[in-house]
Amino acid sequence: MDIEMTRHEANQYSPLSLAFLGDAVYEQLVRTKILLAADMPSHKLHRLAVSRVCAEYQSECAALLQEQGVLTENEAEVFKRGRNTKVNAPKHSTIAEYRNATGLECLFGYLYLTAQHERIDVLFGLCWEHGEDEFKEKIKE
Repeated sequence: MDIEMTRHEANQYSPLSLAFLGDAVYEQLVRTKILLAADMPSHKLHRLAVSRVCAEYQSECAALLQEQGVLTENEAEVFKRGRNTKVNAPKHSTIAEYRNATGLECLFGYLYLTAQHERIDVLFGLCWEHGEDEFKEKIKE
């Protein structure tokens, strides 16, 4: 499905709606990357995916993107909209981690709706590189 909204149209969606979509976009990228990295049983693929799609890891990625200053002004605003949305964190993560993860997912949802696929690839690539050595070790297990 090809979608290409204007920034204004995409901003009409709530941050949690954008995060809902962004979670799927991010998870598909993670699953694809894992599958292409190694052919292994599905339970191991799932375990690896969960380690990269969890709030803790996504929060680290969000912090990394901010520290590196790679987000445009508009992207930073979208991220903040998602991060500042009231959410209830699950027991396995802190509220700060969950909010940062929601901000990252909101950004990926927004970029998807505005058809900024190359930008998604760049930001996801930076996220993926974070902890890549650890990932390679997990594949060997």
